[in-house]
Amino acid sequence: MEANFNQPQRQSLVGVLVIFLEMIFQVLKATWPIIVITLFKANPQSVFIASLTLLAVAVYFGVYSFLKYRNFTFYIDEENEEFIISDGIINKTKTTIQLHKIQQVNIKQNLIQRLIGVYALDVDTAGSDKKEGNIKAISHNLALALKSKLLENEGKKAVVSVEDIAAEKTEYKAIPFLKINLGSLLKIGITSNYVKSVGLILTFFFTIYENLHQAGAEDVISTEKLEGFVDSNSVWYSALVFVLIMFSVVFLINILRTIIKFFDYTVTKQKGSLMLTYGLINTQSTILKPEKVQIVKISSNYFQKKLNVLEIKIRQAISNEKKDNKSLIEIPGCNTRERDEILKLLFKQLPEKGMMMQPNFRRLIFSVFIIIVLPLTGYYLFGKYGEPIVFDYANIAVFYTIFMSVLLFFGFRNYRLFVNDNHIIKQSGAWDVDHEIIEIGKIQAITTSQLFWHKSLNIGSLTMHTAGGNITFHLGKFDKINEYVNLWLYEIETSNSNWM
Repeated sequence: MEANFNQPQRQSLVGVLVIFLEMIFQVLKATWPIIVITLFKANPQSVFIASLTLLAVAVYFGVYSFLKYRNFTFYIDEENEEFIISDGIINKTKTTIQLHKIQQVNIKQNLIQRLIGVYALDVDTAGSDKKEGNIKAISHNLALALKSKLLENEGKKAVVSVEDIAAEKTEYKAIPFLKINLGSLLKIGITSNYVKSVGLILTFFFTIYENLHQAGAEDVISTEKLEGFVDSNSVWYSALVFVLIMFSVVFLINILRTIIKFFDYTVTKQKGSLMLTYGLINTQSTILKPEKVQIVKISSNYFQKKLNVLEIKIRQAISNEKKDNKSLIEIPGCNTRERDEILKLLFKQLPEKGMMMQPNFRRLIFSVFIIIVLPLTGYYLFGKYGEPIVFDYANIAVFYTIFMSVLLFFGFRNYRLFVNDNHIIKQSGAWDVDHEIIEIGKIQAITTSQLFWHKSLNIGSLTMHTAGGNITFHLGKFDKINEYVNLWLYEIETSNSNWM
């Protein structure tokens, strides 16, 4: 039996149900607070009208999903070596992707697709900040066959035999090169992403409050009890209780998010590449090719070092540096030995720290001025000419000054650039120390800059541009920077490495 991609074909018929349920889920996700409040507070007549409205919306979504399914086709043009997707109901679109520009093909399965028994396939290139091709509902065998064909980029026939599919499935189920266990995920969940989790908590509560406010249900949240608790206790005690509650919630969110996203994380070697599979609710399978890796970031903090776990983030070619966070490939919870094995596979050798460059002390002074002196000046002026009552909270200003001073000091101490014959490693961070690694041959352009008052001090900045983003080093010795730049430019001109 052969999987033939020469002729336009549709997704599985159950793709209609997948499209329909995903649209319903998006609507419920955006409006559930209003729906819940309406059900509790509305009269029977309003509930009946709302039910009819939801029924009409469901019928509309059903018709739309069927037409969306009927008008979606995909095939491979073997003569021009292109992958072509046609889509659209009224406005027809035709997406043409050249096979040699395909960077990633991901096989995914969210909760809806898992319940129905189908898979999604995403096609990603470096030429856009979104997925160029997305097939929502195909069988696993067909997804593996299509992924193999799209990443092959060599054959002239768009036909894949059942033997090729079987071989692909065999490698897919091969013994993992690396498997992140639940204990490692727990360690990562406890020791990382504090700021992100606090942001999520605040966003969640502000969203709930705003929805309640718009729905006229502010009385659902009782602010009187909160004010009474603060009034009956000291400010420091109230702050301590708040901090303890916040940290408890943060730990819980971090652990749940890490386990749900990275559950059963396995890394398998496959034809010189890495196959990454993970996910508890939404499963994902990604192929990572070493030649397309641009920047590798290794992050760890004090607690993670003690627990012997770290995080690896791999960045490939992107079109927009501001929108690349969702396209990062993350490997959480590996130890130092596993880190070295991954780096050897990606770089053909273990990158080592070479000659060290460190910043001028003026970088620390400038950071202190921006982050400490200016806010304290504003605080003083506001208290003197605006609201003197703010001086009653001077202890908070003292704590802020000490805390930020410690962070800036360790951030300056860790800020280094290491250079060897083949790699450049930038080290940065105060608590979470990052090591960003790039190959010299994959640098696309180099920018050096120097303010006029820095010329006599012989200090300046360096920015290395790659297809996966930029790496900048500020206020190093400018003559040494220029010396390295000349050497790197020569190596780039004479290199024949394939970074795409």
